[in-house]
Amino acid sequence: MATYTSYDVVEFGKPLQEQQRPMPVPSGTEVLLRVRRAGVCHSDVHISDGYFDLGEEGVLRMEDRGIALPKALGHEIAGQVIALGPDADGVSVGQTMLVFPWIGCRKCQACQEDRENDCTGSRFVGLVQDGGYATHCLIEHPKFLIDVEGMDLDMVTPHACSGLTVFSGLKKMGPVRGDEWIAIMGTGGLGLNAIAIAKAMGYGQIVALDNVAAKLETAKNMGADKVLDSSEDGAVEKLQAMTGNKLTGVVDTVGVPSTSYIAVRALTKTGRYVVLGLHGGDLKMPLPWLPQKALTIAGCHVGCSGDLKELLGLVRAGKVKELPVESRPLSAVDRSLNDLRKGNVTGRIVLNAD
Repeated sequence: MATYTSYDVVEFGKPLQEQQRPMPVPSGTEVLLRVRRAGVCHSDVHISDGYFDLGEEGVLRMEDRGIALPKALGHEIAGQVIALGPDADGVSVGQTMLVFPWIGCRKCQACQEDRENDCTGSRFVGLVQDGGYATHCLIEHPKFLIDVEGMDLDMVTPHACSGLTVFSGLKKMGPVRGDEWIAIMGTGGLGLNAIAIAKAMGYGQIVALDNVAAKLETAKNMGADKVLDSSEDGAVEKLQAMTGNKLTGVVDTVGVPSTSYIAVRALTKTGRYVVLGLHGGDLKMPLPWLPQKALTIAGCHVGCSGDLKELLGLVRAGKVKELPVESRPLSAVDRSLNDLRKGNVTGRIVLNAD
């Protein structure tokens, strides 16, 4: 019997384990991919740990979400089509495809409107369905595959989550005037991608915040016009001063109490605060500020398939500066998650399964 290798969460909070599984045979509309690249995302740290930090509300445990183990994580996936079910139309064996992993129930209004990421019955690849920390991956329909033939797979693979999430968040934040500023909180993989994509979208004045000097230097290289050490005393006042009190939008790629504290205080009247990060904790602020400052606070959960196609158009056009990417073998996935957990990653790690 033919088999393939996967690196699975067998027990939450424990190292991933290498497994041999029977090779799937696609049926119906299914497509079997040979995984070529798999991006390592910080949300996989939370998932493998088994919970998300909900602050005063406690924790969201993966088992309470019905996540059955063992599970191969990994939702940033580029692979080559090697087999098709009899009803899989529109793709061909040999094509190199990027997976849109945010698959919903395919029946609700959100799914019918191609807003699968908003589906409340989500069946995400790499969370509910087995993902790309494996040599092979089964995708249920060709509609969730995007042709990336000729593109640099190390660079394009993180856009399935990292790029898509910040692109969607920037769209939700909306435009700003020429003399106004936006801030990117955090300069990890999400934050650096946010700077590059914001520049590609036409945002002219960007300040990046982090508490690691080396990452702030990388943020400058990615296009940030100004940077600020968020751990400094008086960070709110310094941010207001460097933006001329015209900070109109904040995209928070971290999502912890300290980043939210700075954001809601530094934003000018009518400012928009969009949270993407999942590190955890509570957002605390005086409720009268919402009407008094006319603030908008929004969350953004990845993005839709149309957003991903739109983003890849910018990438193909050469408008998005390439993110720093470190290539590692697929077998290094557990070590890579540990490095990400410790904050020892600049940019993104992409696992090479070729």
